[in-house]
Amino acid sequence: MDKTKALVARQKKKTNIICFALLIATVLFAMAGTLIGPATLSVVDFQSLLTGENQLLTDLIWKIRFPRVILALITGGALAVSGCALQNLFNNPLADTGLIGISSGAVMGVVTGVLFGKAIPVFGSILESHPQYFLPLLAFTGAFGLGLLVYRLALQGGKVNIGIMLLAGIAANAFAGAYTGLLINLANDEQLRTITFWSLGSLNGAEPSTNIILGCFVLVGTLMLLRRSGELDVMTMGEREAVYLGVDTGKIKKEVLLLTALMCGPITAYVGLIGFVGLVIPHILRMVIGPKMKPLMIASFLSGGIFLNLSDTFAKTVVAPSELPIGVITALIGTPFFTYLLLKQKRRISL
Repeated sequence: MDKTKALVARQKKKTNIICFALLIATVLFAMAGTLIGPATLSVVDFQSLLTGENQLLTDLIWKIRFPRVILALITGGALAVSGCALQNLFNNPLADTGLIGISSGAVMGVVTGVLFGKAIPVFGSILESHPQYFLPLLAFTGAFGLGLLVYRLALQGGKVNIGIMLLAGIAANAFAGAYTGLLINLANDEQLRTITFWSLGSLNGAEPSTNIILGCFVLVGTLMLLRRSGELDVMTMGEREAVYLGVDTGKIKKEVLLLTALMCGPITAYVGLIGFVGLVIPHILRMVIGPKMKPLMIASFLSGGIFLNLSDTFAKTVVAPSELPIGVITALIGTPFFTYLLLKQKRRISL
C-alpha cells in the first residue's frame, strides 16, 4: 500500500512539473511568436516597442501579431482538448474531430450560410449585421449534426463500434468534401476565395473581438469537459464496465460530442480546417504523463497551443513575405505520425 501511495505521489509530482513547464513554454513561445515574423524585431526595435516611440511597430505587435498568437493558443488548445476527450470516450487513439466529421460538418454549415444565407431575409440581415455570431452558430450546427450522424451510425446494440465509427467518419468527410465541391461551382469569386481559405486553414484574420468570442466558446467547453474527466477516466475501462460503475454512457457521449462541436465548430468557422492537432498531441502526452484525464486535458490544451503557435510562426516566415497555410504545416507533421499510429494498432491486433 505504501509503495502504491509513493508511486501515485511521484506520478502526480511528475505531472505537475510537466504542466508547469508547459505553462512556462506557452508564455515563452507566445512571446517568440509575437516578435518573429516576416520582419523579425531587433533589440533596438524591442526597446522602441517598450518605450512606445514607434507607433507603427506598436500597431504591428498589438493589433496584428499578438491577436494571431492568442488565436493560435485558443485554436490549438481547443483542438487538442477535443481530441483528448474523444479518444478517451471511444477508447481509441485514432479518434479526433477531423476523423469523425465534426470539422468537416462545421465547414458545411459555414459554406451553406455564406452561399444561401442572404437568400433568406431574416438570416441575411443577421449575416450582414452580426456575422461574428451567425457563422459560429452555423458552424456549430453543422459540426454537431454531422458528428451526431457518425455517432448514430456507429451504434451497434447500444454500443459504439469503433471500426464502424471510423468508416462512418470517412464517409461523412467524403460527403462533406463533395458537398463543398458542389457549392464551389455555384460560388462567385469572393465566396470561392472564402471557401478555399477554410479548406487550407489560416490564422491571418485574427482580431481581438474574434479572440474574445472564440475564447468564450473554448473556455466553456474546456471547463465542462474537465468536469466530466472522472466519467471519461472510467470510459477507458470499457463501456460495459463504465455502466456497472454507474456512468450514464449514453449521456456522456452526447455531452462530449456537443462540447467538442461547441468548441471546434466556431473555431473552424474562423480559421478553417486544421487537422491532426487533436490526434497527435494527446497521444504523445498520454505516453508521457499517463491516461488520467484531468491532467491530460490540461497538458493537451497547453501543448496544442504551443504546437499551433510554432506551426504558425514557421508558416509565416519560411517563405516570407508569402505565407503557407497552417493546415498544410500540421498535415505534413501529422500524417507520418498518423501512419505510425495505424501501424502500431495493426501490430497490436495481430498479437
